[in-house]
Amino acid sequence: MKTKSKNQSGSNPIEISRRDLLFGFASVSAMLALPASLFAQDGAPAVELLIKLARDGFPHPMIHAPGNPAQWPAWREELKFREEARKKMNYSDALYDRKEFDWVSSCFTCCFLMLNDERFMDAENGRFKVDEFFDAEAEKFGDYDAAVLWQAYPRIGIDNRDQYDHYRQMPGGMDGLRDLVNRLHARNVKVFLCFNPWDTGTRTRGKNQLEQLVETTREMDADGIFLDTMNKAWDNFREEMDKARSGVAFEGEIALPLGNVHDHHLSWAQWFDDSHAPGVIRNKWFERRHMQHQIRRWDWDHSMELQMAWMNGSGMMIWENVFGQSVPWSQRDQSILRSMLPIQRKFTNLFTGEDWTPLVPTDQPNVFASLWGKDDLRLWTLVNRTGDTVEGPLLTIETRPDQRIFDLTQGVELKAQSGKETTLSGRLQPRGIGGFLAVTEKTMPADLDTLLASQRKLQSRYSSDNAFVKLEPKRIPVRPTRLYTKVPMGMVEIPAVETTLKVEFQVREVGFYNGWTQRPLTFPWLNEKLMFDRPVSLKRFAIDETPVTNAQYTEFLIKSGYQPKVRDSFLTHSNSGKVPAGLEDHPVIWVTLEDARAYADWAGKRLPTEDEWQFAAQGPDVLAYPWGNEDDPARRNGGEKGGTTPVKAYPEGRSPFGVWDLCGNVWELTESEYADGRNRFILLKGGSWYKAHGSIWYFDGGPQLSRHTAKLLCFWPGLDRCATVGFRCVVDLG
Repeated sequence: MKTKSKNQSGSNPIEISRRDLLFGFASVSAMLALPASLFAQDGAPAVELLIKLARDGFPHPMIHAPGNPAQWPAWREELKFREEARKKMNYSDALYDRKEFDWVSSCFTCCFLMLNDERFMDAENGRFKVDEFFDAEAEKFGDYDAAVLWQAYPRIGIDNRDQYDHYRQMPGGMDGLRDLVNRLHARNVKVFLCFNPWDTGTRTRGKNQLEQLVETTREMDADGIFLDTMNKAWDNFREEMDKARSGVAFEGEIALPLGNVHDHHLSWAQWFDDSHAPGVIRNKWFERRHMQHQIRRWDWDHSMELQMAWMNGSGMMIWENVFGQSVPWSQRDQSILRSMLPIQRKFTNLFTGEDWTPLVPTDQPNVFASLWGKDDLRLWTLVNRTGDTVEGPLLTIETRPDQRIFDLTQGVELKAQSGKETTLSGRLQPRGIGGFLAVTEKTMPADLDTLLASQRKLQSRYSSDNAFVKLEPKRIPVRPTRLYTKVPMGMVEIPAVETTLKVEFQVREVGFYNGWTQRPLTFPWLNEKLMFDRPVSLKRFAIDETPVTNAQYTEFLIKSGYQPKVRDSFLTHSNSGKVPAGLEDHPVIWVTLEDARAYADWAGKRLPTEDEWQFAAQGPDVLAYPWGNEDDPARRNGGEKGGTTPVKAYPEGRSPFGVWDLCGNVWELTESEYADGRNRFILLKGGSWYKAHGSIWYFDGGPQLSRHTAKLLCFWPGLDRCATVGFRCVVDLG
């Protein structure tokens, strides 16, 4: 089919082939340049698809299938435009032939690993629990083939440390990170580091982004680069990376353009939508060795992704700890993946070969199958699109001489049948999968008995339970101080109150107090500020007039002898514990919550909760800022001087209770700490002088309203100590 339309100037008709519609355009700009008159033609399903492509802003990543089985043969004929497209593009698969990239085509599972995950990071002792974590994950999902080591977002931008600092300041520095990679390689796990192209507003190193990325990749000995927010690498990525380290694979987050399949061995299949009759993934159909990882990170039901991977010979991205929130997989989905993986790995050559026939006929409605291989070696992958068990005849195949039939998911051999056709019967769990293998003695795979025995064992663990146990963050109890009968020197009394505090929270993907929200996630929403009310009951307390200063913290160190167990980044701004001249009355920074608590304990105090802090800042009249309802740069540190300022530099910025420096100098730690067993976070108040510009993904920056609350995801002391975070203390009054 070809569609013709005049271009916008009214001359020279534009000709669009079915190949263009199936495989996308060479660039988004070329697609968007098509004339609007083309979209207005009636009765052309291809035009409807084109409208969708224009609306989505990128070529559609799926080639959807018709629902009517009678149309499948014609649909498969259309897929033969693949050969036309490869010729027209002068496609070369030379990079897939390179020995160092052999691992890519069998990289069926990848773990998106938050390096702060407490099941992986032993923050107290500064070590990575590699074996403990990956052994536990293997029990749930099967062994991983790769891991993405995520390091920066959602905390990057709280100070000027860049994405590479967030790697280099992990336990042990770069040597420790290289050791981590070596330990993963010893487990046959390939390693992806992350590249955040939007990180242009933090510190500069005298090198461009690509130079820094190449250097870090080489030092880590990473196998691949995950291109966050990108659909493809920049044009010179491959050339520059190959100079430094051969065999580094690229994998983007957004749907990969067809024109870049030749030098991007992997890509995410993120939120791809499928037709009811399973379609084919465009890039996987185009290049069979290209690996796509299905992912829907906020979904509770992963059966559609699993079925898409099974029907396309593709892989899965497993991501249960999403930027500090629990989004667990159900027992059912874990069971499906465990059943899939051994078959995919055993028959990688079939799943990456040229003999792939999508949508062969089946004997049950809503059961669909793909055929891999031909002649005396054939493998069928089946999916059950329903929520009910399907049992009985599933597939009728041509009988071949001396053939033997195996149910690969159940791990059993089926009884041979005579006649021209053989009916394959079995049982498919709700939303489940099936797999059949037909071979002869000549094509019998080695160690098939071992695979079958393993599959039977896995099947005995199969669970159809689609429920999940979400980890809910719990607040760490606040330990009160002794009851003071009078307000200590240097503190201000705050009266008891029962009120409702209005809280402002910058929405990203970091969740709120108790994890995620019931409101659906949409990307435009990421720019919004969420407002919600918190009813609170506060007893009388006294709060420090100012944040704790460098001089005060130095006195504490001298008199208490305090030494943190992990010293990385501790008081980075000082010289062996000596405060630089002129900074004595600036707020102390480069401290963790534990460092702040140690000071508070020594002083007979504690940190304020976020509610206590907010009421002390806004007062009973609920002021937007400590001094009133309008911002005033003359009343707070807005970063004009490039750093912190003395804690009493802005007398006109005091709150109604007379509390100083509550806006814009440093973020202040609160005694509002939450943990869920995998993540720990602290709520911060006040904002800071520093603001990283250039991206919505950076941590909240600059001075903030009194009602604003930010969530700081904890990693380990070396990163949790920041150039823009300090604290003040409170005591309980009797």
